Amino acid sequence: MTHVPPPAEELRLLDAELWQLDSRRAQLLARRAWLVAALRPAPQTPVAQTPTPVAPPRPEATAPRVQNVLLLLGGVLLTIAAMVFTLVSWGRLGIVGRSLVLGVVTLAVLAAPVPLLRRALRSTAESVAGLGLALTVLDAYALHETGFPGADGTAYAAVAAAVLAGFWTAYGRGLDALRLPVPAALAAAQLPLILWAVAASAGPYGITAALLVTAGLDTVVALRATAPAVRYVATVGAYGLGVSGVSAAGWLSWTATGPSAAARAAALLILAAAIALGAAWQARQPAVATVTAPVGGLLLVSAGGGLLRAALPGGWTVPAYLVCGVALLAALRGRLPEPVRSGLVRASSAVQLAASACALPLVAVALLGPVGWAARPWSGGPSDARAGVTVDVPWPAHSAQLLIAPAVVAGVLTLLVRAEAWRQRALSGALVLAWATALALPAVLELPYSASLLVQGVTTAAALAAAASGRPSPPLRLTATVLALVGSLGLAFLALADEIATLTVLSALTLLFAAASWRPAAAPVTAPAALAHAAALACATGATAGWPPQHTALLVLAVPVAAALLAARLGAWLGENGATVPIEVTGIAAGLLAMGLAVTDPPMLALVLALNGVIATATAVRPDRRPVGYAAAVLFVLATWVRLASWDVGAPEAYTLPVTVPALCVGAWRRHRDPLTSSWTAYGPGLAATLLPSLAAAWDDQHWPRPLLLGTAALLVTLSGARHRLKAPLVLGGTALVLDALHELAPYLVQVADALPRWVPPALAGLLLLALGATYEQRIRDVRRVREVLGRMN
Repeated sequence: MTHVPPPAEELRLLDAELWQLDSRRAQLLARRAWLVAALRPAPQTPVAQTPTPVAPPRPEATAPRVQNVLLLLGGVLLTIAAMVFTLVSWGRLGIVGRSLVLGVVTLAVLAAPVPLLRRALRSTAESVAGLGLALTVLDAYALHETGFPGADGTAYAAVAAAVLAGFWTAYGRGLDALRLPVPAALAAAQLPLILWAVAASAGPYGITAALLVTAGLDTVVALRATAPAVRYVATVGAYGLGVSGVSAAGWLSWTATGPSAAARAAALLILAAAIALGAAWQARQPAVATVTAPVGGLLLVSAGGGLLRAALPGGWTVPAYLVCGVALLAALRGRLPEPVRSGLVRASSAVQLAASACALPLVAVALLGPVGWAARPWSGGPSDARAGVTVDVPWPAHSAQLLIAPAVVAGVLTLLVRAEAWRQRALSGALVLAWATALALPAVLELPYSASLLVQGVTTAAALAAAASGRPSPPLRLTATVLALVGSLGLAFLALADEIATLTVLSALTLLFAAASWRPAAAPVTAPAALAHAAALACATGATAGWPPQHTALLVLAVPVAAALLAARLGAWLGENGATVPIEVTGIAAGLLAMGLAVTDPPMLALVLALNGVIATATAVRPDRRPVGYAAAVLFVLATWVRLASWDVGAPEAYTLPVTVPALCVGAWRRHRDPLTSSWTAYGPGLAATLLPSLAAAWDDQHWPRPLLLGTAALLVTLSGARHRLKAPLVLGGTALVLDALHELAPYLVQVADALPRWVPPALAGLLLLALGATYEQRIRDVRRVREVLGRMN
């Protein structure tokens, strides 16, 4: 039978076996660690790496570029040397030597490119050819000095330039591989005509004609040339000489004193226009036509306008050029390429725009001049319409002629612009120009003052009718609305000269804008304008009745009332059209105006503030205007404060209690609706509004009733906070109670402090320190006990 040891013996055997296993495990782990360390590779000494070869520095210039620079420098230096030889060392040789030297050197240099080209040394050949061209110029100079010393220098230069241009052209055509001679010949060809005109004393007209003819020839070359260098030189010459010639011709036309001079200047301008339009017609690039076609049209207008200006009396300059600009549109009926047609249209538009801009000072005076009546209202109606707009500003000269431009341009825009893409813009521009013409016409014709009011009123009504009508497009309606507003402002200022006119005009404007407000599209603008005019009418009515400003403020309050009623009764309809906010903003502005009128009379100001508060309260009844209730509360509080100040009430509680009581009621209502609302949010502002000012007043009060009442109120607030477990009443009431008590007990505390011996304060300080030390020691002891407990647990 198997021997089974007792449990105690079996446990001893198991423990011994486990101890042996742990010992054997420790030996095996130690052996394993030694083997891992033995098998780990030893650190190797780093081997020096071979440095990477560095690439050779890259050359900064290519070989062809270096070659060209060297050749260019060589040619320039040789040219300079030839010039020095010709100009400085020429006198050391005789006539034969001079001719032989220059002739031989020139022929040799001009012939050198031939063998160079055969050897394919084209760059060197170009450099040598450039030197040869420079030597021909020196030959021409030497020929003048030796063969024609008495010839006119300018005329000789013209002939020499022409001969050199022809010779260089032939030389370049002979050696077709060279690119320099032909552009150089074209550059030299810029001089002959101009120098010939100067030598012949052709005058400014002849010199200008030479400039334009040369520019025309350059234009032809630029359009037909195929070589880029030739085309570039021709283009530079065409633009440079063309601008110079056009500037000179324009100056001659503007300063012409008679028909003959104007005709000659017009001929020059027509020549320049022909060159520009021809370039636009034949140009291959659209960009060229875009620039030259409008310039050609403007030159034609300048030519015709200059002729008419010289034939017409003074003051008709703008109409003369305008007629030519409009007549330019007649050329569009012919068969012209599209770039030329569009260029002429742009030119005509520019002329019409400039002519209309000349009438801007006239319109500005007619529109802004009546503002001067604001400083002298009801001083008596002016003698005529011009006197009504020139209160503080002068009247522009030639007003009748200037006013022709906007009227003509308005007709052109209405009748001639038919494209759908531009039709609405043209009609908007025509409407603005027609309105400006009607605005300034009474002053131009010096109509009676009443007639000017009637004309401007009819113009404003027409613009308002167009804005309120549903037929015009949105851009046209917007333009008409802006014109109606601006015209109504100018009409209101113009009517300030006379009392009856002011009342009549403001009444008519109020009715007109109110009637237009029934159109949904115009309501966001016309309804606020009607209210604004109604506010001005209220002020004028009060002034007519002889009321002081503070009484007129009550009449002005009718406007905020009307705005609030409109927003309340027609809120849905106005909201759909976006007119609610503008109407309410206008009502707010009228309310502020009423406050400003009543600010000098505190009792009346309090009444105005209270009435504004009533209006705000009525507005806050609407669900979407609840926040206006805060403004109503502020207005009521301000009204109360102003009334108290007018009664010379100095107690701060009279000002703060009207705020505290409603604030506490609102806070209690909010806590009832939302029990989670903090007491600081519900009651803090209301309690602080009275406790803090009263506490500040009580601190300087030498009497007992205020501190007693304040302490009683603070005690009640503290007890209420403790009863309902509210922090705000408890903290605010307790703080006010303690501070009030300290204020009342301060004299007795001072007496007690004087009665105490001198050793009492140090003794009290020592006791305080001992108490703090004992507390500190007790806390350290508690920490030690906790540490010992934790140690025993371990």
